[in-house]
Amino acid sequence: MSHPTIQLKIIGMTCSSCVNRIEKALQKVVGVTSASVNMATETATIELAQYNSGSGNNSASANISDLIDAVVDAGYQVAIHDWQFAIKGMSCASCVARVEKAIHKMPGVVTASVNLASEMLQVTVLATVTKQDIEQAVEQAGYSVLPPEVNNNVTPVVETQSLFKQPWWPVLASAVLTLPLVFPMFGMLFNQQWMLPAFWQWLLATPVQFYFGFRFYRAGWGALKAGVGNMDLLVAIGTSAAYGLSLYLWWSFTSQTDMPHLYFESSSAVITLVLLGKYLEHKAKRKTTDALRALESLKPTQATVKRDGNWQTVLASLVKTDEVVQVKPGQRVPVDGEILQGQSHLDEALISGESIPVSKKVGDSVTGGSVNLDGILEIRATSVGTESTLSKIIQMVERAQGAKAPVQAIVDKVSSVFIPVVLLVALSTLLITGWYQGDWTNGILNAVAVLVIACPCALGLATPAAIMAGTGTAARLGVLVKDAIALEQAKKIDLVVFDKTGTLTEGKPVLTTMTAIKGSNESLLQLAYSLQIDSEHPLAKAVVNNALEKAVQALPVQDFQVVAGHGVKGVIGKDLHKEQNEELGEQLIFMGSSYWMQQLGINLPSENVPTGGSVSWLASQQHDKTELLGLFCFSDKLKPDAVKTVKILQQQGIKVAMLTGDNKASAAAVANELHLDDFKAEVLPEDKAKYILQYQQKGQLVAMVGDGINDAPALAQADLGMAMASGTDVAVSAASITLMRSEPSLVPTALMIARLTYRKIKQNLFWAFIFNAVGIPLAAFGYLDPIIAGAAMACSSLFVISNALLLQRFKLEK
Repeated sequence: MSHPTIQLKIIGMTCSSCVNRIEKALQKVVGVTSASVNMATETATIELAQYNSGSGNNSASANISDLIDAVVDAGYQVAIHDWQFAIKGMSCASCVARVEKAIHKMPGVVTASVNLASEMLQVTVLATVTKQDIEQAVEQAGYSVLPPEVNNNVTPVVETQSLFKQPWWPVLASAVLTLPLVFPMFGMLFNQQWMLPAFWQWLLATPVQFYFGFRFYRAGWGALKAGVGNMDLLVAIGTSAAYGLSLYLWWSFTSQTDMPHLYFESSSAVITLVLLGKYLEHKAKRKTTDALRALESLKPTQATVKRDGNWQTVLASLVKTDEVVQVKPGQRVPVDGEILQGQSHLDEALISGESIPVSKKVGDSVTGGSVNLDGILEIRATSVGTESTLSKIIQMVERAQGAKAPVQAIVDKVSSVFIPVVLLVALSTLLITGWYQGDWTNGILNAVAVLVIACPCALGLATPAAIMAGTGTAARLGVLVKDAIALEQAKKIDLVVFDKTGTLTEGKPVLTTMTAIKGSNESLLQLAYSLQIDSEHPLAKAVVNNALEKAVQALPVQDFQVVAGHGVKGVIGKDLHKEQNEELGEQLIFMGSSYWMQQLGINLPSENVPTGGSVSWLASQQHDKTELLGLFCFSDKLKPDAVKTVKILQQQGIKVAMLTGDNKASAAAVANELHLDDFKAEVLPEDKAKYILQYQQKGQLVAMVGDGINDAPALAQADLGMAMASGTDVAVSAASITLMRSEPSLVPTALMIARLTYRKIKQNLFWAFIFNAVGIPLAAFGYLDPIIAGAAMACSSLFVISNALLLQRFKLEK
C-alpha cells in the first residue's frame, strides 16, 4: 500500500547542514515514516504513515500543521499562501461544513474556514496549491467562486439596470403570484369562500414552485450528490410535498363541488417567504460590513505621478515605490509617503480617528486615504499597494471578520448532524400521522412544516454575524482586532498591564533639572549632549533639545555604544584640541539608570535627589577611576485620558498595573497619580515578559499594552497583546489588537466591545437553539401551518442578524 506524501517548499536553507537539520526535525514528527530534503529545489518530501479512521478510510497520521511547526522550530520557513474567496450559493450552516470538508480533502491545505455571514472562504495552503485548485474543489462541492471585484459583501458593485437581474425581482414576482392564493384564506375567517378554481391555483403556483424556486432544487441536488443536506434540500422537499399533495387531491376528485382544500398556497407562500427572508438577510448582512466598505471607499482609484518629467494620471495600484505623486486640494492621498514639496492640512479622521486636521510640511509622513484640504503636495511614495497602511488595515479587518470563534466549532458539529435528524423527524411525523392515525394529508403537511421551520440558517449566522458586527464597530472606533480568538481572550481579561512611556505618558519627556556633582552645569550638559546626540531614546532627545536651545557645542565621541536597558557610553577626549585635552583628558563617559551606576560600582547620593521623575546619571571613567559627574531629572506628562482609562477599567472589575524601566520614585509617582493596583519599576526590556508570566502564574488573565520594540516579547507572552499603532511594526505584529490612536482609553473600549460581542453570540445561539427546540415539536404535532413555519424560519435569521447589528449602536463615552 502506497503511503501519502507531502511536499513543502522550504525558505532559508544555505548549505547541506540545513538539509540534515530539517530532515531530522521532520523525522521526529509522529506519523512521518521518511523525510528527504532537496537543496537544489528547496523542497522537502515527506512520506506519512496511515491509520484507519474507523470508517474504512485510511488517513495520514500526521497533519501539515505539525510538519510546518517542525520546520519553523528548526529555524526555517515554509512557503504558504493566505487567500480569500467569495463563495456563491451557500444558504445555511451545513453549506459551510460542506465547503470546508471539500477544501480539507485537498492535499496541501493547512487551514480552511468559511464564514456564512460574509460568504467568504479563508484558506492557508502550501505553495504547491493554486487558486484554480481551490476554485475547482468549491465547484465540485456544488458552489461557485466569485471574482473579488463582485464580492457584494466588501466592494460595492453597480447593479445592472435589467429588471430581471435585480435582487428583489424574484421576491416581488413570487409574491404577486402567491397573493391570490393566500388572500382567500382571510375570507375563511368570515365564512367567505374566495378560493380560486383548482386550475388557476395550479397556474399561479407552478412558476413559483419551479421557476422562482428552482434555486432550491439546484442547490438541494448538489447537496444530495455530495452526500450531505442543507436548507435548500429541506425547502425543496417540503414545498414539493405540498405541491405534489395538491396535485394528487386535484386529480383524485372529478367533482368540483366536492373538491377538497388544495395546498398550492402553502408551497408558494413558503417559497416566497424564504426568498423574502434570504433577500432581507442579505441586506442585513451587508450592514455588518459597513466598516469594511467605508475603509475600501478610502482607496483612491487614480494618482498623478511624475514620469519622464511630466505629470501623468495612472491607476493608483500602478504607482511604484519612490515615485513622486502630486496631490491637489480635495484629493485623497493615494499612497503612504513623505512630503517633498508643499504644505497643507490633512484630514486623517477615517484612518486615525482624529477629527482635527493635521498640519503637514516638507519631511512629514502622510498616510494613504487621508484627504488633502488645502495646499498642493508632492509626495515620495514609500509604501504602495498591499504594503500601504490602509491596505494592511483592510486586510486585518477582513481576516477578523472572516475568522471563526472557538465556540463556532460546537455549532459546526451540531450543523453536521442537524439536517439528517430533521429529515428523520419529518419522516417519523409523516408515518405516525399517516400510518397510525390514518390522516396522510395532515401527515404530509406536518412533515412539510417540520422541514421548513428546521432551517439551520439562524444557527449558522449566530456567531459570524456577531463577530462581523463587533469587529466592524471596533474598527470604526479605532480598534483593529486580528482574529476572533483575540475577541474571546479579551472578554476574559482581569488584569491590564501598561508600559509607561508612550502608552500612559506622552512619550516626550523634557529635561527639568540637572545637578553637577563635579564641574559646572554647562560642562555637564555638554558631555551629556555629546554622548546622546546619536541616541534615539526619548530621554536622549530631551537632553539634545535642551542643549540645542542653549546652543551647546557637541564634543567628538568615539566608540559610542547603547547598553540595552541601561543607557549609553562612549569615549570623549580623543583627537581634541590640546587645551580641551588638557582640561578633560580621554575619558569613558556613562549615562544611564541608577541600577547601571550601582553595577559599575558607583555610590549614589541619597540626598537632594529629585523624586517624581525619571533620573539619569552621568559618570566618567579615567585612569581606572570611576566617578559621578552629575544627574539629570526628566518629567513626562500623562496622557489626558490616562486617569479616566484606569478608572473605567477598575469600574469594570479589571485591575491595572504598570511596567517601566524608570526608577522606583518616578514609577511610584505615576502609580499614585493614576491609582494603579500594582507597578514594577526599573524593569529591563528582556524582563517584561517574565513579569507578565508571573502575573499569569497567579491565575490572572493578562492584557499587555505597549508600543515599542522592547514590548514585543511581553505582548506575545500576554494572554492578549494590545499595541499602539503609533508604535513600532514589531510591537504591532506581536499584538492581537491594534489601537489606531495613541489613546489609552481605547483599551477599555476594546475590552467592552469584546464582551458585548460575545454576549450577542450567546444570545444568538440561545435563541437559535430554542427556536428549533420549540418549533420542530410544534410542527411535528400539527400546531404550525407550513406558511407560519416558513415565516417563522425567515424571522429567525433576521432576528439573529438584527440582534448582532445592535452592536453598531455602541458609542464611546465622552
